[in-house]
Amino acid sequence: MHEKVEVTKGNAQLIEAEFVNVKQSTIRAVEGGHIELQQVGALTIDGEKLDVTQGAALVLRGKELNLNESISCITISEKSFLNASFSPVSITKETTSVDKSAVGLMISKEINVQNTSSLVMIAKNVAGDVTTLLDWRSAAAFGAVFGGVWGLFKLLRHK
Repeated sequence: MHEKVEVTKGNAQLIEAEFVNVKQSTIRAVEGGHIELQQVGALTIDGEKLDVTQGAALVLRGKELNLNESISCITISEKSFLNASFSPVSITKETTSVDKSAVGLMISKEINVQNTSSLVMIAKNVAGDVTTLLDWRSAAAFGAVFGGVWGLFKLLRHK
């Protein structure tokens, strides 16, 4: 593995290094310790500390993740910070901090939010201003109603 890799306005298949700095490029996969990406499109990004600004990725995995004005389909980390970003699925082991972002499914031990929208949030502690489509009570009610209607249709179908 290389110690340090820098790419500007280029394309790459795989980058592996302890320190990665990529600007205005497209990459298939990035693996490393400290990864900084600015205006980068990537399929997978895997590292210890990830800083992504105005980037897009399919899968992001890391211990500490900072997304700023970025898009990630699946975000998996121990600690994550999302600012003006979008992620359909965000799974965080410890703490998620979200500001002015949209997250579909957010799972974390602790969630701190400001001016954020989410479809479903699952957490031990939630603090801040968030708009959710389903909280645990409405999800349970939706499941009970859906299960009842499904069971009724199955019962009527057999008669």
